[in-house]
Amino acid sequence: MSRQNAAREGYDVFLWFHPAAVRGNPYAQFNLGLLYKGGQGVERDDSYALKWMQLAAEKGLAAAQNHLGAMYSRGQGAPRSDDLAAFWFGRAASQGDPSAQQNLGLLYRKGRGVPQSHEVAFGWFYRAAEQGLASAEHLLGECYLQGLGVPVSHPLAMAWFRKAARQGHVGAQRSLALMYRRGDGVEADDAQALCWFRQAAAQGDPVSQRYLGLAYAQGQGVAADPARAVAWLERAAMRDDTEAQYALGTLLAGGHGSGDDERALSWFTRAATRGHVQAQYCTGLMYSLGRGAACDPARAFEWTQRAAEQGAPNAQFSLGVMYARGEGAPRDDARAAEWYRRAAQQGDASAQNNLGVLYANGQGVPHDDTLASYWYRQAAEQGHALAQYNLGGMVGSGRGAERDPLRAYMWMLLAAGTDRDGVAAGSRSAGKAGKPGTGGQWGRALTTRVQAGRRQRGRAPGQ
Repeated sequence: MSRQNAAREGYDVFLWFHPAAVRGNPYAQFNLGLLYKGGQGVERDDSYALKWMQLAAEKGLAAAQNHLGAMYSRGQGAPRSDDLAAFWFGRAASQGDPSAQQNLGLLYRKGRGVPQSHEVAFGWFYRAAEQGLASAEHLLGECYLQGLGVPVSHPLAMAWFRKAARQGHVGAQRSLALMYRRGDGVEADDAQALCWFRQAAAQGDPVSQRYLGLAYAQGQGVAADPARAVAWLERAAMRDDTEAQYALGTLLAGGHGSGDDERALSWFTRAATRGHVQAQYCTGLMYSLGRGAACDPARAFEWTQRAAEQGAPNAQFSLGVMYARGEGAPRDDARAAEWYRRAAQQGDASAQNNLGVLYANGQGVPHDDTLASYWYRQAAEQGHALAQYNLGGMVGSGRGAERDPLRAYMWMLLAAGTDRDGVAAGSRSAGKAGKPGTGGQWGRALTTRVQAGRRQRGRAPGQ
């Protein structure tokens, strides 16, 4: 009954405006255009909405001119025309309409229908912001923050964000929170950041909900609370925030917030389907380990390959291991070497070590002790225990490097001071990553002696 009453009232409003609109009253024409545009009291019809807006705009009504510009900008009721949008926004903006001033500024920022100019855009944003339009205040803050049309000024950016945020503008609340979080122009303040994230999150902003969830997960500005972290991340994830979906999967996989592997895999998969590279890697890892679903090497390979092809070094290394072991795909040492190389070139220490193993054994690549020693060294200098052990063996025997028992012992000692898991790294199955270590005080002392000896040998005679 209430819907019928609302429809009847809407039609009565239409009947009220229509005669006046026909007689040429611009306010009636504008309101009639709004009724057609919103489908209130009449069937929605963008072409009729455009017709009545045009009539009102031609009589100089600024609000109608702004709405007409927006319709041309979106191609609503007529083919899209940036030129006509700029024309009508300009007519309304020159009359002081703040929404039109902001809209015209946006066209100048993007170079649509007018020459692209951040300086002119800033000018229009400023005029609208001075009239208290919250969205324009936020845009002005962005200009000061990013140096768009004006020099960068964190204090002015924060001032304009704060003005808009106090009016309840979600984007400004989020921007203000991020400035406090990063310490842009102010001392970093997690509590202040959390305060503004909370206000934006309460209005349904998924990015702020994600940051709020991460704050509870990490105890940043608030006591750590895994349950609340999961609750806020889930709100953001349900609104298709891909980063939140990935973070939620990570939290659940870690057993936090009454998490379980099936839910973790579900969120990883949702984020992975949307192209999130680390979510793709984690989805592959879950299938590989049989967590959240039965172990499925083929699916593990598929998701790992997607992440690897996007350039993730951890996925590239894992894909190399899969090819080396024949997991999810036929064993292929040449392809294993290729994926190890891609990850190694990005600095992945485990990939560097495994690539060294392939060169040392001539698997998938021509045997080359020099390259083996090179890649072992790259990983060893990052503290990779297996690579340190392997490099020590190469240097001790003079394979691919000058024989130097003292340096060989140094690398062996450094390796012994790190994770001893799988020390027999010269075997074909090498590939586990060790934790960075120092080899203790004796290792450090030996390192100093070796470095000093190398410097001494490098000096010219008589020095």
